[in-house]
Amino acid sequence: MFRMEIFAANLRRRAQELGLSNAEVARRVGLSERRYAHYVSGRNEPDLAMLLKIAGVLNSTPDLLLSLDAQDTERDRRAVLIDRLNAAAAVMTDDDLQAAVAQAEAVIAIRRK
Repeated sequence: MFRMEIFAANLRRRAQELGLSNAEVARRVGLSERRYAHYVSGRNEPDLAMLLKIAGVLNSTPDLLLSLDAQDTERDRRAVLIDRLNAAAAVMTDDDLQAAVAQAEAVIAIRRK
């Protein structure tokens, strides 16, 4: 695979793991859907600053997004769920985050009974 095809595949895989659409990733990064679609299709490559922003939104690293090894690594379900939770929390307001924490604590309390 060419470098940009690897990057594009990793973008798609990581967004899917986090349950994020291309439109949502683009919004969180601050890009138009069209521009982000060029990255996901392998048509264009981001500059370093944009790569760092994308990696942050996807709760990943530039190394993993650019790595062929990332495609071969199967993540366990719990790690993926924790990453999804972290990605969602990163874009929440303080009030939303407080409500989410209260809900998570309530789930824990109910399940431990």
